[in-house]
Amino acid sequence: MHRAVMPRIGTAQAWRDAARQFLAAGIPPEAILWGDTSTAPDLFGDTGAVQAGGQVSVPRSFISMASTVVWHTDRERFARLYAFLWRLKGTPHLMTDRGDAELSRLRTMEKNVHRCQHKMKAFVRFREIGDPEAPRRSFAAWFEPTYHTIEPTSDFFVRRFSDMDWRILTPEVSVVFENGTLSFREGQEKPALPEDASEQLWITYFQNIFNPARLMVKAMQSEMPKKYWKNMPEAAFIPQMIADAPARARAMAEAAPSLPPARMAQVQAQLAAHQSAWEGPSGALAGEIVACTRCPLHCNATQAVPGEGPMDADLMIVGEQPGDQEDLSGRPFVGPAGQLFDQIAGQAGLDRGQAFVTNAVKHFKFTPRGKRRLHQRPNASEIQHCRWWLDAEITQVRPKLILGMGATAAEGLTGRRDAILSRRGKVEETPSRTPVLLTLHPSYLLRLPDPQAKADATAQFRDDLKAAVQMLA
Repeated sequence: MHRAVMPRIGTAQAWRDAARQFLAAGIPPEAILWGDTSTAPDLFGDTGAVQAGGQVSVPRSFISMASTVVWHTDRERFARLYAFLWRLKGTPHLMTDRGDAELSRLRTMEKNVHRCQHKMKAFVRFREIGDPEAPRRSFAAWFEPTYHTIEPTSDFFVRRFSDMDWRILTPEVSVVFENGTLSFREGQEKPALPEDASEQLWITYFQNIFNPARLMVKAMQSEMPKKYWKNMPEAAFIPQMIADAPARARAMAEAAPSLPPARMAQVQAQLAAHQSAWEGPSGALAGEIVACTRCPLHCNATQAVPGEGPMDADLMIVGEQPGDQEDLSGRPFVGPAGQLFDQIAGQAGLDRGQAFVTNAVKHFKFTPRGKRRLHQRPNASEIQHCRWWLDAEITQVRPKLILGMGATAAEGLTGRRDAILSRRGKVEETPSRTPVLLTLHPSYLLRLPDPQAKADATAQFRDDLKAAVQMLA
């Protein structure tokens, strides 16, 4: 029995080195006891050297996932990763199997760590601890992360605050940046940081940007969990701001200028045409889409099919509408077109698991033909009704790039569906200025009868997926 002890600092590289050695030596998961420095020694565990084996090749998507999951707090994270890696050795396409329970668990852990990193970037509050007149000013912050996110998130703070010295102190691992050098140290108890004169300026700004008319307490606490409030100076004023919100909202409404009824109707029509009025929390969006009855398509379809994927994804993939299999399963892109997309995406280096995948229209539109249901193209009215939900998904995910596949997706995203063959491979914009890379729809490739035309179109589609990957690199 082998025992692998992962250090608290440098965990990601240590796990990769150990996993590579074990895998090359052909050591199965059940023969390894994984742990960290807090794990009690095992009576039968051997921490000795592992006999070297041959070279091993691991999909890049797994390395990316593992480099994040190792920072989770689950005691079994190292063992879970290696057990999945052991299976992956014999089935390299396992990374694209969305039905694999263990992969789903690892993806959830990955998402949890990413969310914790996002919270760290948003909620760290520095206080000055050095001489303000010194050539390099010095700051310190106390933070209590949910997961071990100090080390993987430190590069963000280096890029943002490279012209000053700073340290982020936590109970487990602390990071120090001094004179351009980054180092990690053991954690410590919360220090007594000095008062910062600039905090009052920040609190004044925070209070003034608060809009009481748009207050949604549950959504606010979802984005700013109360566990972080104790270390945020502005959080002390939140309860009073919430209590005063109704009175302030009424005062704002009474002081608002009035508009002529005709002009108001015109403005409201424009807002309804170009914006999503849905403003609920991200966790409720899929349920709201499933319950949609905004257009007649819901009458015949089995169910609405909301998008799926990370809610903080850099890439959003938008197709046309659910097909027969998607309508039955309630998930996007699981039919023939989705399977073809997965195949070509793998060749292009695009990891679908890292993208948010959805459709411009959420219900299946079809014509019955015996026992078959033949796909029908959505019309402009149906696309316009469903833009309500597409805009809401874009607002929730806030992708850096949208991949629009096919004419219906192009219309839902840009307002135009014409000339998709000449527009493919080019970047346009949504009304909210999000970049949209237009391409063909995989179903178009499936319908091409001529082998050479199909090969040429497939190559173009693959090139567009590669372009999307490069734009996000």
